[in-house]
Amino acid sequence: MAKEGPNWDGLLKWSLSHADGTNPSRNLSEEDRRWFMEAMQAQTVDVIKRMKEITLVMQTPEQVLESQGVTSQDIEDMLDELQEHVESIDMANDLHSIGGLVPLLGYLKNSHANIRAKAAEVVSTIVQNNPKSQQLVMEANGLEPLLSNFTSDPDVTARTKALGAISSLIRHNKPGIAAFRLANGYAALRDALSSESERFQRKALNLIHYLLNENRSDCAVVTELGFPRIFMHLASSEDGEVREGALRGLLDLGGDRTAQAADGSSSEDDEKLKQILQERIKGISAMSPEDRGAAKEERQLVDSLWNTCYNEPSSLREQGLVVLPGEDDALPPDVASKHFEPPLRAWAANRNEDTKPTSEKKQAPLLLGLGPHPAQDPPA
Repeated sequence: MAKEGPNWDGLLKWSLSHADGTNPSRNLSEEDRRWFMEAMQAQTVDVIKRMKEITLVMQTPEQVLESQGVTSQDIEDMLDELQEHVESIDMANDLHSIGGLVPLLGYLKNSHANIRAKAAEVVSTIVQNNPKSQQLVMEANGLEPLLSNFTSDPDVTARTKALGAISSLIRHNKPGIAAFRLANGYAALRDALSSESERFQRKALNLIHYLLNENRSDCAVVTELGFPRIFMHLASSEDGEVREGALRGLLDLGGDRTAQAADGSSSEDDEKLKQILQERIKGISAMSPEDRGAAKEERQLVDSLWNTCYNEPSSLREQGLVVLPGEDDALPPDVASKHFEPPLRAWAANRNEDTKPTSEKKQAPLLLGLGPHPAQDPPA
């Protein structure tokens, strides 16, 4: 049946007859069938009605969907549509009132990795800068499956999307941050930094930066967990954004000399950090003018980190490479604070770029509705 396309008539009949779990199955009237076909062809839809129809499908058991010829791609496309609707904060909050939030969170445990990933992406959209939906997701215990997927999902895309949803859920959400910390979230972030996925590393670095600026006392925690050495390792990454994220992390920890002293290895780490920064200075100096211009953040971070740790300007400043001709005459007073907000905000704003629709509009398919200090650098 899957080869012939989903049996939408059968699925509609099943969903309508089982919506309340009490009524027996009934045959569709010609009027109902005509309504359904007209709705599929409509260019303008009632958003709430659409969300209720999608909710019906999300409430339908997976085996029933499969028996009607619905594929995982069909579900993913349906979630794409839902994500468009919940871009509106009002619609995002309405999803809970129409019964759609809990089944959406249930999709985080779906057997298909692409559905788990897409469900996390929809959750991220719902809670982004939305305190009410953040609270609703927390009350629905939505953080637990997100943490589970973030830490142990076999699919790296699902892990990355779960991390993105967690970032949106706990941002400006003190109960969420507290729950994340209690769930050993920093140890999970440390593991994420050892991933081979640079995208996963970037998202982890952005969240670490936000958390450290939210609670400076956490600097001691991440230092004890061995983050400084991981940051130093990643500061030599071939990925420019990973390098910048690692340098930001080191700058966040740069003023926390008490934590480093308590770690018992600040002298050794300071020497290694100096060597890494010297290598980055050498690399920046050897860049072409075009590449050097694109590396503005890295240049400023290297100079600021050198000045923070060693109380003197870096040789980049002596070479005139911190501020290039045509750029601002002076650096911002605090380079670190410049990065406090943008990373996750930029990710949220560009979240659709990875899945940008083609020029041909896709027809919506479902109108229905804390570990030991590491002894050595992590692997590349």
